[in-house]
Amino acid sequence: MNSGLYRSTHATPDDTPPDQTGVTIISVDADLPAGGDQALPPEEIPAEEPSKSTAGQSIIMAIGSMVSRVIGFVRNAMIGMALGSAVGDAYTSAQFLPGQIYELLLGGILSSVLIPLLVRRRKADADGGQAFIQTLLTFAMVALGVATALVVAAAPLVTAIQTAGTAPEAYRDLVTQFAYLILPIIFFTGLSALIGAVLNVHGHFAAPMWAPILNNIVLIAACGVFLVVFGTDTKLTAENVTGGQIALIGGATFLGIVVQTLGLLPALRKVGFRWGFRWAPRSLGLREIGSLAGWMLLYVAANQVSVFAVVRVLSEVAGKDSASVLAYNNVFLLTMMAHGIVGVSVMTALLPQMSAAAAEGRYADVSADLTRGITLVSAALAPVAVVYGVLGKPIAVTLFEGGNYSHEAALATGTVLSLAAFAVLPLSISYLCTYAFYALQGNKTVALINIPVVIARIVAYFVVAELVGDALLAAGMTAANALSYLVSAVISLAVLRRRIGRLDLGAVAVSLIKVAVAAGIAAALGLLVVRFLPGSGAPDGRIEALIQLFAGGAVILIAYLVAALILRVREISQVIGTVRRKLGR
Repeated sequence: MNSGLYRSTHATPDDTPPDQTGVTIISVDADLPAGGDQALPPEEIPAEEPSKSTAGQSIIMAIGSMVSRVIGFVRNAMIGMALGSAVGDAYTSAQFLPGQIYELLLGGILSSVLIPLLVRRRKADADGGQAFIQTLLTFAMVALGVATALVVAAAPLVTAIQTAGTAPEAYRDLVTQFAYLILPIIFFTGLSALIGAVLNVHGHFAAPMWAPILNNIVLIAACGVFLVVFGTDTKLTAENVTGGQIALIGGATFLGIVVQTLGLLPALRKVGFRWGFRWAPRSLGLREIGSLAGWMLLYVAANQVSVFAVVRVLSEVAGKDSASVLAYNNVFLLTMMAHGIVGVSVMTALLPQMSAAAAEGRYADVSADLTRGITLVSAALAPVAVVYGVLGKPIAVTLFEGGNYSHEAALATGTVLSLAAFAVLPLSISYLCTYAFYALQGNKTVALINIPVVIARIVAYFVVAELVGDALLAAGMTAANALSYLVSAVISLAVLRRRIGRLDLGAVAVSLIKVAVAAGIAAALGLLVVRFLPGSGAPDGRIEALIQLFAGGAVILIAYLVAALILRVREISQVIGTVRRKLGR
């Protein structure tokens, strides 16, 4: 249900949280019906290596994820400072292309089919799956190489289809120039994702989590060189950006993914894998893989259509003073950050419990886990949503203003972030429902539910585009996303009720009402405080922005906690009680 840009959600993670943090394990048994919702039996999953505990690996992954997120936001801020909003829109549009094409080629198949297949072959084959992995990597490199070459050759056609007909010709040409430099990363994105999958199957998680940081560092360094060499005296536009400026940023984007891929090779040798060219595609069982991947491909394709639609709509205002593709993407990453820190953590903890309960037919326990997840995520994310809504402009000024990214562009991004506040909770709730389906091995169901969700999202995009002006177009697209997440949650809950029986929606509704009241009180007090601070919600520079963030954020957090305790929001009371017990010890 992703509608973000810039990074593949299935590729090796960086600052963008994945759609699926766990593996959707689908059977690779040839005698099972194709296209069904089948799960790999627990006995087929290799035992954890004694030297690497789950807790230890989780800590490594969590630290890597947080560091990567921070560095990722530094990277995005540097891109904005170097390129500004006009050229930054074209760069972001071009950079979206390889991620979208990679998703269609490999992304969904990797997580849903290939990883389980590697798990099985590692256990079943006498050589630990070494020959199979060599064959898979050989075939993937050839296929990705051919596909990348064809896409690069067709770059002008691809960008012409993506950019709206009303986009200025200079803007379309700039997107094409960036695309020629950036599209080749399709090959290395796929290769690094496959290497990461091999490492994960061998119990090695650190390198795939940390390698993307190398990618970010390369681009941050390139943006720093850009600012030193070219300065910020001239407002960059599609008409005055030079070939050298394009080559520096586009080339660094390509170099970053190459460095990321190379950074994985030492770990690959460490787990005992040795590379060898082995061309035997028939031994891979491609027909079987294709039949098993069908529903995931449908899911991925639907999402890519929605991403294509939002880029096309936003291209109409790209290069102007309005918030467009770059601002939309920055805000989407902030939204996913909140979801990644809170929502994904809850999902990761609940998925094994729900999967075990579903496997044993204990659907009441699945329902209880889902109910607990929804109420916990809602209580935890509500203050984040309030902060985004009330302090959107101070946040955007603090994170993104500077260099060629003007104050006006930062304020416009803040308006988009304020609308994104309404997407935070529906996003995480819809994903919780998706994880419940995964526990029930319901990949087919997830794909079919996603179709009306994507249709609703795309219709909302074009309706909003007709109703709002250029200045609010990116904000309108974000609101359309929020609506589609809500639709997804409603449909999913209705289907789950039929699948597992009664859901305790009454308890969920009571909890959500209490959370909404507490959030409303916090929002009102936050707005009141910010109104009397310098800048009154629209800060003039980082100093005013930071004052508003610290003062307004503190008031919002304290007000929410106090209101939640008074309203007896159980999840908040439990957290505070736990903290008190820890401090008492």
